[in-house]
Parts: sequence; C-alpha cells; structure tokens
Amino acid sequence: MPKQYTPEVKGRAVTYVLDRLDRYKSVYGACQDLAPKLNIGAETLRRWVVQAQIDAGDRIGPTSEELAEIKALMAKFKELEETNEILRQSAIFFARELVVGSPESSPVTM
Repeated sequence: MPKQYTPEVKGRAVTYVLDRLDRYKSVYGACQDLAPKLNIGAETLRRWVVQAQIDAGDRIGPTSEELAEIKALMAKFKELEETNEILRQSAIFFARELVVGSPESSPVTM
C-alpha cells in the first residue's frame, strides 16, 4: 500500500526542492539527491515538483484542478455508461416480453 503524505509534507518537500533546484541540472537529479534526505521516494517527489511547476505556470501540462475535473468527468462517464447498459438490457428484456406475450404469438383457440 502506498504511503499517504499530508498536504503540509508535500508542500514543504516541494518548496525544499524548488529552493535548491538551481544547484542541479534537472528536476530528476535534484529529486534523486534530496528525496532520501526527506524520506520520500525520488519518483514521488519528482512528480510533486513537476505538478507544482505546472500549477505555477512554469511547465506545460494539465493543472491539478484540471486533473481533478478530468477525474470527476471520467467517473461520471463510467456511471452513465453503466446506466445506459442497464437501460439497454431492460429494453431488450421488455421487448422480449412484449413479443412473447403478444396475441400473435399466443395459440389460437376456437
């Protein structure tokens, strides 16, 4: 199970890296060096720093707010697909009932 970090820990770690970023050739290098000192995984720290740079407008990419909106829309889309499938199956079921229960399909008694 992945570790859960508080927003305060994330914020302090990102600030720590961004303040020292000019000493390194890349974000990757900075995170590789600084992550063990912060007791955070290097890739986790790198993703946080890159997202902070995107949110600040220093990099191109979807902001945190846009990512949250995309996640919410994907969940809504999945819910609507499931609802449509239920409605489709219901329509098929009731269409069969109408055909089976129709006067044309019942035996003729005289």
